[in-house]
Amino acid sequence: MTVLLATCGDLPYGEPGAAVLDAVLAERGIDAAWARWDDPAVDWSAADLVAVRSTWDYVTRHAEFLAWAGSLDQSRLLNGADVFAWNHDKRYLTNLGELPSVPTLLADDRPALAEAVRRFGTAVVKPRVGAGGAGLVVVTDPDDPRLGRPVRSHPDYPEVGGPWVVQPLVESIRTSGEVSVYVLGGRITQRFDKRPGADDVRVNEEFGGQVRPAELGDVGDLVLQAYDAMGERFGRPMDYLRVDLLQWEGGWVVSELELIEPGLYLDVSPANAAPFAGVVEARLRS
Repeated sequence: MTVLLATCGDLPYGEPGAAVLDAVLAERGIDAAWARWDDPAVDWSAADLVAVRSTWDYVTRHAEFLAWAGSLDQSRLLNGADVFAWNHDKRYLTNLGELPSVPTLLADDRPALAEAVRRFGTAVVKPRVGAGGAGLVVVTDPDDPRLGRPVRSHPDYPEVGGPWVVQPLVESIRTSGEVSVYVLGGRITQRFDKRPGADDVRVNEEFGGQVRPAELGDVGDLVLQAYDAMGERFGRPMDYLRVDLLQWEGGWVVSELELIEPGLYLDVSPANAAPFAGVVEARLRS
């Protein structure tokens, strides 16, 4: 049984902590290898299964990435290209049905951005296609000169522009942070609590954020509600899902859903390695 784990050129050996997953897969008799998703020399059709893992450069090449995913045998691709197409653009945050979520507006130009900031007062503006906090700005002035312009928010990131999503600043990010919970193979496996860096609202490590494993607490029902909602949307259960949550107006709400390539935080805790390997094994044997 052979599995190709899709990654990017910056991470040829996989995501941080990948050796933990490699070992668990090997223990189960699964021949797994990391391969760049954009490497023309890779024969993806030769694999029994493809799992998208650390393809974190797709945000600047999303059309190419989606075309690649769509070219694969969908019966042998975890979650599937249709899921990736829906999830890669944060406009999905306006289409979550009954799932409680952070209010989100779409903006294609500067006037729409200014109106959204005016409505929310203090707003978080971020690219509709983006990851890792790249291009995110917090704005209080509808005339802020950053609105509508490409932003370089980290030396290692390219400038990122629109279109955008605009949300109110959820103040609890500064105190209780963000919670990420994984559902692998239909089962909740691990919660991580994430805190932003000083003078920032981003919980990403590149911006000084910190991540630690935590007990599940009272978020399980909402996480499974999100998992069920995605199953209903796509007509099949998701192989994997990460649900990001914030506290807003007295309760938990969804801040994002990660259905393409959520890092498993194996460098923080190995807890997700065995369940993810279980997903792979189950799909190989189905």
